Amino acid sequence: MRFNDSLKTVLAAEARSALGARATYRQLVDLIARRRAPADDLLLTRLENLRERVPEDVRIACARGLALFDAPLPLVTMFAIDTRDVAMATLRGVRLDASEWETLLPRLTPVGRSVLRQRHDLPPSVERALESFGATDFRLGYAPREAQASDQSGASGGVRFEIADLVERIAAHQRDGADPIRPLSDFRFETDAAGVIRWLDAAPRGAVIGLTLDHRAGVWAGAAVDGVASGAFRKRAPFSGARLRVPGGSAIAGEWRIAGVPMFDQATGAFTGMRGQARRPRADERAERGVERERAAGAEGLRRLVHELRTPASAIAGFSELIEQQLLGPVASPYRDRANEIRRRVTDLIGAIEDLDLAARIDGHALERRDGVTPASPLLQRIAEDLAPLAALRRAELTLPTVRDANWAIDPYDAERLIARLLSAALSAAAPGEQLTTALVGGVGTLALALVPPVAFAERDEASLLALDDEDALRDEGAPLLGVGFALRLVRNLATQLGGRFVIAPGLFTLLLPAVETDAAGHATGGAT
Repeated sequence: MRFNDSLKTVLAAEARSALGARATYRQLVDLIARRRAPADDLLLTRLENLRERVPEDVRIACARGLALFDAPLPLVTMFAIDTRDVAMATLRGVRLDASEWETLLPRLTPVGRSVLRQRHDLPPSVERALESFGATDFRLGYAPREAQASDQSGASGGVRFEIADLVERIAAHQRDGADPIRPLSDFRFETDAAGVIRWLDAAPRGAVIGLTLDHRAGVWAGAAVDGVASGAFRKRAPFSGARLRVPGGSAIAGEWRIAGVPMFDQATGAFTGMRGQARRPRADERAERGVERERAAGAEGLRRLVHELRTPASAIAGFSELIEQQLLGPVASPYRDRANEIRRRVTDLIGAIEDLDLAARIDGHALERRDGVTPASPLLQRIAEDLAPLAALRRAELTLPTVRDANWAIDPYDAERLIARLLSAALSAAAPGEQLTTALVGGVGTLALALVPPVAFAERDEASLLALDDEDALRDEGAPLLGVGFALRLVRNLATQLGGRFVIAPGLFTLLLPAVETDAAGHATGGAT
């Protein structure tokens, strides 16, 4: 049978290297999830043996993919009892019958069951079964003092386990099991004389403080308000019904309608700023819901296509490495060179596939965000080292800013993939001998990465840069596979999802991201959201 041949090919593939183990793991999971291979003890044991050599982020990606199929219960169980993050990624979207859920529930941790409690598509019998675990999942451990005295070592170990388990449950509840974010309905704000919002009476403040009403404000040219508010600000006139869009996923994020009046100093008559209030738009003021549904459906189709492409691309990369390293026997030098070239090109293809997946998740509002803190200077140094081969290929130089103690209030993984894509896109267009200069600039609740773009970018306006997807751009050596325009649009959209902004101004790119704020003693007090 055809699927038997496919399975034999996968089982015969090299899995001793890190790349081979990842490729084999992905392909086995894909075959079993599609029911083209049996979920028997032999294959599940093979997956268990490979798991230790497969990074957690790869297992998380495979776990998310299970939601696209009617995966068999043994495979779902294997992912559901993996690490906490893998289990949560599995349980958020996987589909099972009621009887299968009831079989799986006792094997889940309290954290896993807390994820299921947030779903609203489970059968009523499964919801009742979850309720029966409430006494266990929300119980606080207690060890009597007499038991500790009789067997101190054993009891102390038990207490440590109960405390660790309790801490894990609290953390999981705060991250995943807490009540959904309730959007704010209104807030008041004030700006300074330059139009930059400096005060508001709602939280989180960091998402709004720093936005401007002035479209002419240099690097702040990407103002989040429409022309009504901007025009009224320039004329120092009252306004109402203007649009404001706050990026991010916090309670204050989303669309607003704002009104404001100018403020003047009573003694001198000088303009001091605008005072206003914001409200959510009414139902008759929204026209984008149908469009958003269509975009979400299109994004889901693209995500499925990406999943179909990722597995064969990973397999080709694994087989190319097998030939290049002569793991199955001697190979002539021309064939090894050819295999190296194929592996390099497929690696670029996999990177493009990951970018497509990221773009689809952003477009479908399915991007998962995690809180975190990222030291700016160490991250930039690490990215520069990764991009050193590209800089050498283009014979250009990337100059990093002076080391400073500053942190972004975003997850390190999100920060790395955002900044790496921006810097690699800029380096790919640099001319021989060109130097790309970067700087870190602190602001109100933000830490900006400023980049002087290459001459090839400086000669174009924002619209033409974001449209750079033609064949001429793809022919440049080292250029992004999907085009420079796609890379810059991805940076812009990802920055918005992370609560920041990407601003393209003549001769300057500015990536504004939420910063970890510090008090007078230098201690972190929180970050912009």
